[in-house]
Amino acid sequence: MTDLLIKLIPVFPLLAVIANGLFGRYLWSHDWAHRLAWGSVGLSFLCTIGVVADVLRTGTAHEVIAYQWIFGGDLTINLAYLVDPLTCVWLLVVTGVGFLIHVYSVGYMHGEDGFTRFFTYMNLFMVSMLLLVMGNNYAVLFIGWEGVGLCSYLLIGYYYDKVSAAKAASKAFVVNRIGDAGFLLAIFLVFINFKTLDYTKVFAQVGQLSPDMATAIALCLLVGAVGKSAQLPLHTWLPDAMEGPTPVSALIHAATMVTAGVYMVVRNHAIFDLSPVAMETVAIVGGCTALFAATIGLVQTDIKRVLAYSTVSQLGYMFLGCGIGAYTAAVFHVMTHAFFKALLFLSAGSVIHALSGEQDIRKMGGLSKKIPWTYRLFLIGTVAIAGIPPLAGFWSKDEIMGHAFVHHHYVFYGLAALGAFLTSFYMFRLTYLTFYGPSRMDHHTEEHVHESPMVMVGPLMALGLLSLVGGFLGFPPEHGWLHQFLAPVAGVGGEHEVGTGLVLTLMMIATGIALLGWGLAHYLYSMNPAAPDRWAAKAQGIYNTLLNKYYVDELYDVLVVEPTKKLGLALDWFDRVVIDGIVRAVGTMAELGAAGSTWAEKHVIYGGLNIIGYGNHLLAKQWRQLQSGMVHHYAAIIIAGLFLLAVVIQLIVQR
Repeated sequence: MTDLLIKLIPVFPLLAVIANGLFGRYLWSHDWAHRLAWGSVGLSFLCTIGVVADVLRTGTAHEVIAYQWIFGGDLTINLAYLVDPLTCVWLLVVTGVGFLIHVYSVGYMHGEDGFTRFFTYMNLFMVSMLLLVMGNNYAVLFIGWEGVGLCSYLLIGYYYDKVSAAKAASKAFVVNRIGDAGFLLAIFLVFINFKTLDYTKVFAQVGQLSPDMATAIALCLLVGAVGKSAQLPLHTWLPDAMEGPTPVSALIHAATMVTAGVYMVVRNHAIFDLSPVAMETVAIVGGCTALFAATIGLVQTDIKRVLAYSTVSQLGYMFLGCGIGAYTAAVFHVMTHAFFKALLFLSAGSVIHALSGEQDIRKMGGLSKKIPWTYRLFLIGTVAIAGIPPLAGFWSKDEIMGHAFVHHHYVFYGLAALGAFLTSFYMFRLTYLTFYGPSRMDHHTEEHVHESPMVMVGPLMALGLLSLVGGFLGFPPEHGWLHQFLAPVAGVGGEHEVGTGLVLTLMMIATGIALLGWGLAHYLYSMNPAAPDRWAAKAQGIYNTLLNKYYVDELYDVLVVEPTKKLGLALDWFDRVVIDGIVRAVGTMAELGAAGSTWAEKHVIYGGLNIIGYGNHLLAKQWRQLQSGMVHHYAAIIIAGLFLLAVVIQLIVQR
């Protein structure tokens, strides 16, 4: 029975994709389209509950082969699922939070063009994400990995007639391809070394890897994770992804897809544990990203962009946790972050819905009494992400910080503590500017402010409740129920017994940091609202640097985008001047030969021209095979090139 439930989890949203994608536009109304969409995810959630209950009861993982896919020689790849405690956590988050967001979307997207198309894309994303976390081998993981990337492109560019949305979608697609190249290299290296892509077989033999090869594989995996989870230096796509509808931001870019990189690192922790270099690199990337994105969030004025940089920062905390060996704490933060960040994004969507599309917090204010339910639930999310007890964010964030301190990673602890202070400050800044103080709305907008319908508020209430109590799944710190549940697959992460006094001291310090950030935000944006403008004027250079996101996009334009354009122009010049010039020269020679040469000279010239022409024809015929216009041909060439690069890396490491 459990095996059947496992197979059905991705099938329900897949059936909804087929039904809505092929027939929904023509055969039924919007009501049936959204019912199929959220109903299919709800059924997947119910199946997930049954599967998780069985794993809890038996304490054993399940491997289920759904389809024999590729077999021959040394290579055998099945479309198969592995459901263990790590998978269970992600399944609950993906299907549970995903169901709530689908229900919310019914109200938020009401009246939008392409309503059925939206839910088709959302369900396709669910299928891809479920494959990603359920696959028992790297090939199935990669299919899901690419699937969520495709859906991200489609959903970010949902408003495809809007130039900024189309550019943001393309940017996300291109940046993620950089990470995917590293991921493919890692997969090739895994197969070269283990002759299999199944997790259980790979991890059973992982001890045979040399430290250098473990480092090579781990770093290639990290490149993929950095791209998908928007870490430095591949973070730039995520804030621009806010061009998509707000439910997309909540589902893909806060709760699920961007945590795929964390999932991959934790799933492969047996490889990362063999490489201190890779572990330290993960921690450095995470710590720097957490602080870097938090500083940018201090001055942003778009409500969704503040939350976007907050997401990048919180993902940095997760990577920091993985890098210092606190895998369970990182997974714990993935779960709590899904609760409060989905709550915050959907609450922001409720604000935008109430203000008829306005997203600039400088044009808000005084909304606490006009949309009281949205205000209360947004405040819960703010307190949770700030790390104030007893809400969910406190327990998971404090555990990562505490682990860093106890295991003498004091620099990382400092980065995390400073990031926590900034997080508390900019989130309460966002709350004060949005809901408190005098109204800064124009008269027409203010007249039409209204609370969202229950189909939107209801999911917010459920997420608010999870943000309030979800952290207790990890209580007491490092010994809670969640830690015991994940221990067989995530390891204990090097934890050891810590005195109660030190634990309480670290918890009080973390709480004090969060309260200090809240206090500063209260002083600047409630008690003395003119002060921020004065501070910004005095530090204009710093303010502009943060407002322009450290000019990273501009730097990439100078170093990558513009040189690529110039290369394209140079190749165009080469084609027009050199290639076409040769053709014209040959034609001129032929004309001269026909005009004034003897019979013998004509035949010599024509013979030479024929040889040149025939040779050019043969060469062009061969090169033309590489330019077939077929996407799968180009993909095969790229994969072959990456495989050769993997072989080169293998040979270099072995030497």
